[in-house]
Amino acid sequence: MATGAETLKTTVEQFATAGNQAFKDSVEKSLAALNDANAHSKRNLEAVVASVTAATKGAEALGAQAMAYSKQAVEEQVSAAKALAGAKSVQEAVELQTAWAKSALETYMAQVGKMSETVAASVKDSMKPLNERVTALVEKVQAAK
Repeated sequence: MATGAETLKTTVEQFATAGNQAFKDSVEKSLAALNDANAHSKRNLEAVVASVTAATKGAEALGAQAMAYSKQAVEEQVSAAKALAGAKSVQEAVELQTAWAKSALETYMAQVGKMSETVAASVKDSMKPLNERVTALVEKVQAAK
C-alpha cells in the first residue's frame, strides 16, 4: 500500500513540476511576445515621427518657395507698373503690358513646376518610413505562415 501512495505522490509531483514548467514557459513566451509587440509599436511610432518630420520639412520648403515667388512677383509688378507709367504712347503701353503678362505667366508656370516637384519629393520622403513599416509587417506575417 505504501508503494501505491509513493507512486501517487511521485506522479502528482511530476504533474505539478510539468504544470509549473508549462506555466513558466507560457509566461516567458507571453512576455517575449509582449516585448516584441512593444518593439514593433516603438518602431511604428518612430516611423510616424520620421514621416511627420519629413512632411514638415517639405511644407517649410514649399512655404519658403511661395514667399520667394510672391516677393519676386511683387517686385516685377512694381517694375512693370513704373515702365507702364513711363510709356510714351498707347502702342508702347500695350507692348509693355503684353511683355509683362507673358513674362509673368512663364514665371508662374515655372514656379508651379518647381512647387510640384517639392510636393512630390515631400510626399515621397514622408511616406518612406511608413512604407518601410508596412513592408516589415507584411514580411513578418508571411514568415509566420
